[in-house]
Amino acid sequence: MEPSTPYGRSPSTPYRCAAPIPYGHSPSVLSVRLLAALLLVLLVVPEAAADDGPGAPAGWTVRPAGGGSGGQETRPYVYGEATPATVLQDLLSVTNPARTPLTVRLRGDGPAGAGLRFAAETVTVPARTRADVPFALSVPGDAVPGDLAGEIVAVGGGQEKRVPVRVRVGGPTLAALTVEDVEVSGRTIRYALVNRGNAPLRPRLAVRADGVFATLLDRPARPLDLELAPGRRVELTEPWPGVPALDSVTVRLRVVAEGGARDEAAASAVYVPVAPVVGGGLLALGVLALLGTGKYRRRDGRGTAMADPAGTAVTGLDGATDIKPAGATLADPDGTSDTDPDRTTDSGPDRTTDTGPQAAQPAQESGPLAKAGAES
Repeated sequence: MEPSTPYGRSPSTPYRCAAPIPYGHSPSVLSVRLLAALLLVLLVVPEAAADDGPGAPAGWTVRPAGGGSGGQETRPYVYGEATPATVLQDLLSVTNPARTPLTVRLRGDGPAGAGLRFAAETVTVPARTRADVPFALSVPGDAVPGDLAGEIVAVGGGQEKRVPVRVRVGGPTLAALTVEDVEVSGRTIRYALVNRGNAPLRPRLAVRADGVFATLLDRPARPLDLELAPGRRVELTEPWPGVPALDSVTVRLRVVAEGGARDEAAASAVYVPVAPVVGGGLLALGVLALLGTGKYRRRDGRGTAMADPAGTAVTGLDGATDIKPAGATLADPDGTSDTDPDRTTDSGPDRTTDTGPQAAQPAQESGPLAKAGAES
């Protein structure tokens, strides 16, 4: 009798055994590890998705709309060439990669940005969308040939981003430069530079000072650390530490710039020592004071005359006083009268006494004259 086998299988049919499970591993341990990995993935994915949540539109961009391959923008800034009184048109792309809408405000900044006009100054970009905003750039009619620079400023999501703008303005250029208001003050030379043309200039300055007998200062032309825009005026100073103590100088400033611009101006100054001048002035004042005092004393020593109702008082140089009756004529030692040459004295109805230069007489007593007048 053939032996029986379980499940009715023939003894000649062998069993296929499963591969042995390595030591330390069991189906329950593998399941736990797979479950832990799945939970870790579930925890990380929401955290990454939270970056696109409300209030965090990180990664938005603004740049000029370009024609690069694959739709990629290749222009790093806005560039255009124009002549005065013309308008340039272009597109600005605002990309929002977030899952929420983004609102952006646009404006211009700088010389070139002053002429920017946008189709909409406030743009709302939907989630995961790019918006192309048309804008125009107006070049002023009085724009000078050269380069204009500015920026497009975009503000949104708590961030500010800028796009450079460059415009090349064509037309004839004129380089003109003047140096004005030259003044020498102590150890400083003051002057002003003015750009009279329509092109920016970088001036170079040369300084020369000539005295009465020699050249006191000679500085060759050197570049100044400034760029002078068209129509701009700037006031500058040049130090001169080695000024002379006593001399009359003429200072000349010569400026040159690219394009053949040049000009020259001069100023004069006189240098004198301060201490000798002050001492000489004080000495002159002292001499004048002494001369004035001596003259006053000499005048004070001369005689003075005082009138009296009954006669005339005369004080001489020796201090003696002589009283003359009223009406008497005073005569000097040389015999001339002290009265006015044209003055006449009436001594009575029929007699006139002439005291002029043609009839100078010695002084007479007033008594007899009065008596003669009474008798006549």
